[in-house]
Amino acid sequence: MFGVSSMTAPLKKVAVMKPGEALLKANPDKWHYGPLFDPSQLKRNHSDFVQVLKDSGAEILWIPEGDLAIADSIFTYDASLMTPYGAILMSPGKLLRRGEQNIHKKFYEELNIPIIGQVGNGGLAEAGDTLWLDNKTLIIGRGFRTNPAGIQQITEILSPKDITIHIFDLPTYLGESSCLHLMSLISLVNSRSALVFRPLLPVGLLELLIEKQISLIEAPVLEFERSNTLSTNVLATSPGKCIMLDSVPNTRLALEKNKIQVKVFNGDSLCIGCQGGPTCLTRPILREH
Repeated sequence: MFGVSSMTAPLKKVAVMKPGEALLKANPDKWHYGPLFDPSQLKRNHSDFVQVLKDSGAEILWIPEGDLAIADSIFTYDASLMTPYGAILMSPGKLLRRGEQNIHKKFYEELNIPIIGQVGNGGLAEAGDTLWLDNKTLIIGRGFRTNPAGIQQITEILSPKDITIHIFDLPTYLGESSCLHLMSLISLVNSRSALVFRPLLPVGLLELLIEKQISLIEAPVLEFERSNTLSTNVLATSPGKCIMLDSVPNTRLALEKNKIQVKVFNGDSLCIGCQGGPTCLTRPILREH
């Protein structure tokens, strides 16, 4: 079984990848990893995360690393987008991640999950720039990792299936070499609430959230900056329950004040060091409809 059209419906099946040789031996300058990157801590960080994921009740599916030597492939969210109809293979905008979608292609073929389309021919897209606002609405951020051609191709795949696409320009922030996805700025924690970093939120997206009557839980500025934008990257395992880093206590407090149940893990070397949060470490395969 497969199908995802929500960021917060109960997570039933999720694909992850163990830290492999490509990541453990990665050149941090080449991959634009930060000072917290410590290969000796990566396996423990990932194991802690997977245990919290298992405790939530999700079934874990393992994606093999393959032989492409892509360090960032541990962030399994980005190279494909799951929909109610099957997977869309992305085309990563980060040059070092080109071809990563082929790892996902092989994975889906082995599980007999249909692939309903693929971004290519000059189109670039990473699923970290997408967000299901509801089961008929997909938000896409246009930025350094996702270009207009990629967005157009995703739109052509999903529009015939009555999916409405909203597109918003992402801010430059720290520049092209840094990782700022749409998911760096917003995480839905239930169908009516979202954790956001309001200072960088596109105006049009802010207006849409207000129109949809989604309440905004604002992430503290200092933790957002200190965590390299990862404080706002939280993974909802069901409505009102989420997983986040243990090193952003004020952001956690903001969520708990809004009656969101939070589970944490120690993941600074893996997440802050490598620029990818708990959502990035997963490719949801099935969320309960």
